[in-house]
Amino acid sequence: MTDDPYGRGMGVRREVLGDAHVDAAMAGAPALTSDFQELITRYAWGEVWARPGLDRRTRSCITLTALVAGGHDRELALHLRAARRNGLTWAEIKEVLLQAAIYCGVPAANSAFAVAQRVQQEEEG
Repeated sequence: MTDDPYGRGMGVRREVLGDAHVDAAMAGAPALTSDFQELITRYAWGEVWARPGLDRRTRSCITLTALVAGGHDRELALHLRAARRNGLTWAEIKEVLLQAAIYCGVPAANSAFAVAQRVQQEEEG
């Protein structure tokens, strides 16, 4: 991996989210949001996601729970796909969402399960 946090972040971001998503996010970044795209690539992906202390499966579990807690359904759909790319099964994702129901609230988990069901249906055709 590169010593450059942006280059490292772009590599991790592509591996976790997929080239199509990253290409669309970067291509669609107007001047107003281009600095934000650089920020999340450098720090979220190049510094935090690239750290060796947790594997990507664990980071995905944490991220899913945080997104459920915050009610961030759009980002949740993206990170459900990323969790699958990081090796989580739908059974494991179900367990994460059940755990989130207890600590984040049933209404938040209910919404998360609806998003997960939609993503699973998209994935399975």
